[in-house]
Amino acid sequence: MSGARFVAAARSWIGTPYVHQSAVRGAGSDCLGLVRGVWREVYGTEPEVVPAYSMDWSEPQGDERLWQAALRHLTPKQVSELDSGNVILFRMRNGAVAKHLGIVSDAGPFPRFIHAYAGRGVVESALSAPWQRRIVACFEFPKEVT
Repeated sequence: MSGARFVAAARSWIGTPYVHQSAVRGAGSDCLGLVRGVWREVYGTEPEVVPAYSMDWSEPQGDERLWQAALRHLTPKQVSELDSGNVILFRMRNGAVAKHLGIVSDAGPFPRFIHAYAGRGVVESALSAPWQRRIVACFEFPKEVT
């Protein structure tokens, strides 16, 4: 499946307000909700029921819940090989769990990504050096879902 299909789906979410634990285009989404919504749009259904989660993503326990979920449903790849349509996972602080996701919209010389965060909603941002330093994993959506 082409990365362009995932980018187009993600761009259709731009402007959706930030709402924690939500995944409804135009009404509300967080970063996981964006990836869930794109998955749903492309594949027709979500891969699993998402349990309630706090904004700290299990930081006190050090549990990499978001990373584990990504490994269950997405195909890992080298961060150095990121391409349009890939899902990127960020660690926002050293020593913290990885708890932010985005979808690469342009992997060219001026990379960009689509993500959702509090106070901004779903936006397309430059994948600047400060963001790039926080990437801990890169994934591809599966070619097909069984």
